[in-house]
Amino acid sequence: MQLVRVLIVDDSAVIRRMLGYLLASDPEIVVAGSAGNGIQALARIPDLKPDAVTLDIEMPGMDGLETLVEIRKLYPKLPVIMVSALTEHGATATLDALARGASDYVTKPSPGEPKGLSQERVREELIRKIKCLCGVSAPQPRPVPAPAVAIARPQARTDLVAIGTSTGGPNALAELIPQFPADFPVPIVIVQHMPPLFTRHLAERLNASGSLRVQEGKEGERLLPGQVWIAPGDHHMTVTRIGTGCVLGLNRDPQENSCRPAVDVLFRSAVRSYGGNVLGVVLTGMGSDGTRGSAAIREAGGAVIVQDEASSVVWGMPGNVVAASLADRICPLGGIVPEIVRRVLVRRTSAVAGRS
Repeated sequence: MQLVRVLIVDDSAVIRRMLGYLLASDPEIVVAGSAGNGIQALARIPDLKPDAVTLDIEMPGMDGLETLVEIRKLYPKLPVIMVSALTEHGATATLDALARGASDYVTKPSPGEPKGLSQERVREELIRKIKCLCGVSAPQPRPVPAPAVAIARPQARTDLVAIGTSTGGPNALAELIPQFPADFPVPIVIVQHMPPLFTRHLAERLNASGSLRVQEGKEGERLLPGQVWIAPGDHHMTVTRIGTGCVLGLNRDPQENSCRPAVDVLFRSAVRSYGGNVLGVVLTGMGSDGTRGSAAIREAGGAVIVQDEASSVVWGMPGNVVAASLADRICPLGGIVPEIVRRVLVRRTSAVAGRS
């Protein structure tokens, strides 16, 4: 059995011991060593040759962001998982780290969490992400050719774009959102697997990056053309039809696919409100969240496009949709917005021409 070697970097001896204890519970992971600051970490990597690094953000001297930049210069493919605090500053710093090349992140136990539950959460998330990023988890799904009938399906009018993503999603969304035209004619709803605070900061960053208004989802908000809504952390986001329009709903129903918010929840509710006039988009992310929701969209007559493997950080979510023969189109990240815009505009253009 090939063991995954992990270097733990944190200025707190208590956190180093805790992470070491949690990782040692998995027989496929071994703690190769630890470091108390960024300078020590950079010095130890050549000797320890870790398969992955956990990296604290707040450290004296060379902090986690500075250390990450140096790691990326020397070891561009080494998986680095940031270990951040569930605070306003932690959310901002984590998004900065992801933008600078961090592979993923986990949040430290917070004072409001019961100790046993919080450590189990960290253990489960950290081990799952390390294994996935190091290629020792369940094999990534391989492309399965879609049935010929899917190619011949008539294209429905698109009245809502629903996007689901996880690992690698913040950077993917940062590339996609600025590409949308200011007059985009339908609303966009997004599930990005992130905790509270993080989703608000993500929405604020995306809002400043392009011409569309991006906000964190709020109960009862009406869906209007050209608006982008991101599900808030720890809440499922749904779409409900009221009269001739639709509004957002939030709930804390049980997790689905170990997630809240969950993509499947959003996709299913979109179908209930918009029928087949939904375009589903599944971007980079680990796991299978979004597959059942994609099936609901396709069964209603809508379409699903997914990010390709080459441009995905992890091809779990989009790969599972492809493996289930539910993808109408597989696109590189740079081709997704043009494909969305084409599908949204083509039926509107033909509808206007038909009325003239």
